[in-house]
Amino acid sequence: MTEGGSDKLWGGRFSADVDDVMLRFSESTQADSHMVAEDIWGSEAHALMLHECGIIATEHLREILRWLEKAREEFEAGRLRLRVELEDVHMNVESYLREGAGPEAGGRLHTARSRNDQVATDFRMRLRRYLLEAREGVAALREVLLDLAERHAEDTMPGFTHTQHAQPITAGFWLAAHAAGLERDEQRLAQAYLRTNQCPLGGAALAGTSFPTDREFTAELLGFDGVVTNALDAVQSRDFAVEALAALSMLMGNLSRLAEEVVVFSSPAFGMLEVDDAFATGSSIMPQKKNPCAGELTRARASAVTGRLMELIMLLKALPSGYNRDLQQDKPPVWQACEDTLATLQVTVGMWRTMTLKTHRMAELAGAEFASATELANWLVRERGMPFRDCHELVGALVGTLVAEGRTLDDHERVADIMSERGQPMTADEVAGIVDPAAVVRAQKSLGSTNPDEVRRMVEQLRCDLIVDREDIAADVRRLDLAHEETLRRVREVLGQQ
Repeated sequence: MTEGGSDKLWGGRFSADVDDVMLRFSESTQADSHMVAEDIWGSEAHALMLHECGIIATEHLREILRWLEKAREEFEAGRLRLRVELEDVHMNVESYLREGAGPEAGGRLHTARSRNDQVATDFRMRLRRYLLEAREGVAALREVLLDLAERHAEDTMPGFTHTQHAQPITAGFWLAAHAAGLERDEQRLAQAYLRTNQCPLGGAALAGTSFPTDREFTAELLGFDGVVTNALDAVQSRDFAVEALAALSMLMGNLSRLAEEVVVFSSPAFGMLEVDDAFATGSSIMPQKKNPCAGELTRARASAVTGRLMELIMLLKALPSGYNRDLQQDKPPVWQACEDTLATLQVTVGMWRTMTLKTHRMAELAGAEFASATELANWLVRERGMPFRDCHELVGALVGTLVAEGRTLDDHERVADIMSERGQPMTADEVAGIVDPAAVVRAQKSLGSTNPDEVRRMVEQLRCDLIVDREDIAADVRRLDLAHEETLRRVREVLGQQ
């Protein structure tokens, strides 16, 4: 640093260093600590590209790669600490390089790039890994739910609308519905991954560079599917992060709905589920309590992830073109949302793997609150040829009479008497065969219904879809691993020439 000047790598134009208050306000090392490995990988690929294009000499490349490899080893050993006074991960890695390789070699790495395209690249590289982990977590949960759905394809339980008993369904049907929703979550995450996995490196500050670079070469070494072509778009766009958080928010919404049913259905009033002790907690004062806290915390985490999405949207909504320092604040909400989602997926998978479905209690409740009434009306349409509206009115009046008498549809003799009095003679055995919940679910004929055979068919289709999705996830993971291996192979090749 010249007397009275700045010691920052960008400080040549400045006559004074940053005030400590400003430094603390503007540094981003905590958020950037998520991207150290990505910054080193990106720097190695950039250096290889500069040499490939004849922009830096072989001896300079060797020194750059040698010290970047040392930085990677230090990071993997837990010894590389980001220094706050260096502001961000990029300046930390470059300073480590310059201190080791010297300014003559180390000072050449930043040729033809800016922190603007560098941070956008690191961000996308780290986020794509988070998205792959989320997709793997969703796949694991789908598998657990589908196993349970197949096992309980014939076990009846109440279905609800407006939180009121509606019609008998099967537990397999209920669980397959949640698995189907999670399949769409995987599709959204996969689409977000595709748009995240595009390379902005080479956009430089905003206008590209006058050096003859090869952006496709760098993108391939970093495992990207393509290049964000327009340099201005490359450094300023964060819609990929918004899309990722939107997909995570929808996923967390679905996990929260499933968690809400765990909380409700495990309560004594329902008693249809029992959460394993490993995923429940007790009370500090009430010794009998067993609280489904994993489900409750899932609801809370879902709110937090959606809040992070709103934070990011509001951050971006009024930014002018180009890079703006506001974008330094884009990563904390994304990292927190990703980590909350991954933690929630992990605990949800564990909770459902150990869940007990109390099928006897489910069966007891399946026909409660006149849930089989709709099928009685449908039977009258099919067997007596009556208009559905007439049947609806007749069965509704039947229910009203039974309620007034304190009876249910299980009073088969009384139901038969009332129906006979109203011009539709029936026997008690006929009534029993119609309103029994197991008969009701078996009576369903439509595509996607709760009929056990249809449930098994849907589960089989969902399993096939899961196999395909897992193959796609594995291919994406392998592509990134191969790209990293190729970068390291080239690095070792250069270093082996010494």
